[in-house]
Amino acid sequence: MRSLIFMLTLLMTLPAVAEKVDFTLNDLDGKPVSLSDFRGKWVIVNYWATWCPPCLEEIPDLIGLYEDNRDSIVVLGVDYEEANMEYLREFVESHMISYPVMQMDPRPVTELGPVLGLPTSYIISPDGERLARQEGPVTRETLEKYIARKQQEGIGQTGVLQTSGTGTQ
Repeated sequence: MRSLIFMLTLLMTLPAVAEKVDFTLNDLDGKPVSLSDFRGKWVIVNYWATWCPPCLEEIPDLIGLYEDNRDSIVVLGVDYEEANMEYLREFVESHMISYPVMQMDPRPVTELGPVLGLPTSYIISPDGERLARQEGPVTRETLEKYIARKQQEGIGQTGVLQTSGTGTQ
C-alpha cells in the first residue's frame, strides 16, 4: 500500500507532459557537474540537508541503489542548506556517501521545480526528462519499482535496472 501511495504521489505532482531539464552545480571539489552529463542513465536528484532526520534515513538506500546500478542509475545529492564546505565534506565522508554531492543555497524553486520540504527527490529519465517528484523520504525499493514500471512502459530503455529485490522500508 505504501508503494502504491508513493507512486500515485509521484504521478500527481508533475505535469502530464515530461520536459527535458538541466542544471549545473559545483561538487565538493568545486568542479561543475551538470545533469546533462548523465544522459543515458536514470538520475535521482535528492535535495537534502545534514540536519534533516528523514534525509539521513534515506541515505543508505540511495547509496545501495547507486552502488548496485552504476551503469544505469546515478544519484545526485544536492545539499540544500548553508553549510561550511569543510563540514559538508566531513559529513559526506563519515556517512560513506559514494554518489556525487553538490551544494546550493535554499530557494523555493530550483531548475527542476519546487523544493518546499526536505527531502525532495526528482526522477529524471535517461533522455533528460523530469518524470516525477517526491516530497519526503524515498526508499530503494520504491525507486526501483517506479523505474522498472517506466521501463515496461517503454520510457528510458537506454538504462537497464539491476534490481536486487532487497529494498529496505
